[in-house]
Amino acid sequence: MGEPVIDDFLETIGPRWTQTCIGPGSLAVENSVLRLSIPSVQSGHYADAQLDDYGSLVRSSFPWRPPLRMEVRARSSLPAATSDQNGAFLRGTAGFGFWNYPFSVRGDVLMLPEAIWFFYASPPSNMALVPGLPGWGWKAQVVHSMRPGAILAALPTALATSWGMLTGHTQPAARWLQRVSGASEALLTVDMTQWHTYTLEWRVHEALFWVDGHVVLRAARPPTRPLGFVAWLDGAELTRMLAPGATGTEPAFTATATGLHESSLGNSQPQPAMTFSL
Repeated sequence: MGEPVIDDFLETIGPRWTQTCIGPGSLAVENSVLRLSIPSVQSGHYADAQLDDYGSLVRSSFPWRPPLRMEVRARSSLPAATSDQNGAFLRGTAGFGFWNYPFSVRGDVLMLPEAIWFFYASPPSNMALVPGLPGWGWKAQVVHSMRPGAILAALPTALATSWGMLTGHTQPAARWLQRVSGASEALLTVDMTQWHTYTLEWRVHEALFWVDGHVVLRAARPPTRPLGFVAWLDGAELTRMLAPGATGTEPAFTATATGLHESSLGNSQPQPAMTFSL
């Protein structure tokens, strides 16, 4: 294990971090709290506030490999979405942890996603990767797509997804998507508006996640390639695609990948101001 990185954000954001703000997204440090903020924006307009440590690095030089331990104390200004969508909730995606930045715009070959992180997405997003779990919510999540079998399944997945978008028949694509992602997830029930301590250990043969000292997910065979740290809050919606047995509905909108996360076409209703504090 390498040298520890500890940042309490006492005064400012240090030089090791790359800051990205798109649209009205902003990063600020106040009273030893890093605040990622997006003010009220019109749906369909993309906004992002992001901190990462891979900056202009090529993917092979990303700084993190197992074994490592990450601990973050965080809360959000709004609660997570639930099956009862009445009232305000955090919209878009948010989270922190490690990933391979698969949508690179720096000349790297585009990759299938690899991630070990705490990840949030709100409806109408529904990227359901694990049977029995919705494709949205606050989760501990491992995605391990860069496996030999997954790579072989990439072309059938792309073809089945295209067919599903044309015909509305998404079950074949969902089955292929499950094979590609290699995902393990746990839906978290903690109140996102309260401070919690989120911990993960990335080991060679497994990844473990805790919230406030309680184990919430143990995932075998996590990624082993180098990953970069990212913490973000954005206004994205992820394409709906259901794994067999997952809950949700059929796609009702489109989404396109950008160099950071996802941007989407939605309705014209304004979204509330949101903050994510670390």
